[in-house]
This record gives sequence, C-alpha cells and structure tokens, in this order.
Amino acid sequence: MLKRIVTIQDISCFGKCSLTVALPILSAMGLETAVVPTAVLSTHTGGFSGYTFRDLTADIPEITKHWESIKLHFDGIYTGYLGSIEQVNIVADFFDRLAGEDTTIVVDPVMGDAGRLYAGFTPEFALEMKKLCSKADIIVPNMTEVSYLLDIPYTEKYDEAFVKDVLRRLTAIGCRTAIITGVRYGDDMHGAVAYDSVNDTYYSSFQPHIDQPMHGTGDVFSSVLSGALIKGASLQQALDTAVAFTVDTIRETIPEKDTYWYGVSFEPCLGKLSEDCKNFR
Repeated sequence: MLKRIVTIQDISCFGKCSLTVALPILSAMGLETAVVPTAVLSTHTGGFSGYTFRDLTADIPEITKHWESIKLHFDGIYTGYLGSIEQVNIVADFFDRLAGEDTTIVVDPVMGDAGRLYAGFTPEFALEMKKLCSKADIIVPNMTEVSYLLDIPYTEKYDEAFVKDVLRRLTAIGCRTAIITGVRYGDDMHGAVAYDSVNDTYYSSFQPHIDQPMHGTGDVFSSVLSGALIKGASLQQALDTAVAFTVDTIRETIPEKDTYWYGVSFEPCLGKLSEDCKNFR
C-alpha cells in the first residue's frame, strides 16, 4: 500500500516552485500525494510582473472538515509557503485535526532569503511561523529564516560550531529535528546540516558549490527530503538524496541560460530519483 502525504502550499500555473514542484516530485518518489492549494497564481512572483493571484484561505477549513469526516489518514504532512498569519493558524488547526500519532509533519518555514523577509511578511508573521514549527517533527529553514525564528542577527559568516548551536536552539522550539539548508563554511562545498534532538546526533550532506542562484531550489530540496523520510529513509539518506537531487537539477538547468528564473529543470532527473527511492524501507 502506498504511503500517503499531503502538501500544503500555493500553486503557480507557470513557473517551477511550490506545488508545481512538490506534486510531481513526491509522486515520482512513489507516494500517494494529496494537495491543499493555499492560493493560485498565474506565474510565480520571482521575475514575472502582472501576475494574477487568488487567495484560497477560506477553502482550507472546508477541505479540512471534509477530510476529517471521511477519516483520511496521512503518513506525512509537508507545508511550504504560507501567505498570511491567518493561513499559518489554519494550518496549525489542520495538524491538530488530521495528524495521527504516526504522521510525520515537515514544516518549511518559508519567510525570506539573503537576510530579508519576503514582501508582505513581518516580524509578527515570523512569530506565528515559530508557533507552527513547534508543532512539527522536522523543520527546514535557511539561514535567514533561522535568524527570524530565533530572533538573532543574520550572518553569512559562521562556522560549524555556530550551526550546531543554532540547530539545538531550533529544536528547543518544539520540533524533534531541525535542518538548515544552504550551509557553507567558506569553502567550495554547499549543503545542509541536521540535528536530531532525540538521538542527540548531527548529520550533514554537502556537494560542490555551483555559483548560479536559481529559483525554486528550496522547494525541490524540501519536497525530496519530505518524500524520502515518509518513504522510510534514514535522516542521513534523506539529506544525501535531497542535496544530490537539488544539485542534479541545477546542473541540468545550466545549459538553459535564458530560463533560470522559471525554476530548475527537475523533470529529467525524476527517473533516477524514482529508482533511488526503491531502496528506502
């Protein structure tokens, strides 16, 4: 029987991010994937102008109510971009109603990058996102989001000791495992570092850095990580798979010089990902 995961985030009709990345990746990994779209946009917001936006906040409680009435069970819940404090609170209620004792909750607290919050987000939003993270089993912030979750200054100069310290502080929020993405120690490697507070163990996975920023790589990483963990991978296996796949998609996109801002070309990499997932039990 297939494992079942639901992912809660917005959908851009064109452009590779959020649900347009999560759904095909999770499906290719062999998971029955349900979706709760929080908004519909004509394109993603990075690089496009004049895009349309329809807020679906009011639909989420009705979806929750219906699913609860038919007793749907989810092995995993994975959240990405949430556009308002109201949505964060509604998703927290979704967790309370539909997460069972054996449901793994992964929260990617999408709020900002490069030391700044995304447009429309405030420190008050960050406080509510912190509360949502306390309900998760696993959280996946980048360094900017770490700074807002812990109310510490953002820095791009850090060492391994700093990363380990903030990982411990992140798990003190309430999650079992914290994973920081986009970690670099000043060398030519780039990856992610995790801390499992129950086992008091750190994990990491790195690949050679590629100096070409691309849209949607965070969504790609979080989707693969979530899928691998729900499939039964160990934390180390999930990190290795997510980091390697993300790098593969970047390499696949580099020849397409004019389409970086659409998102990464993950589609040609799905076959190998599907094969790799067959080893997870």
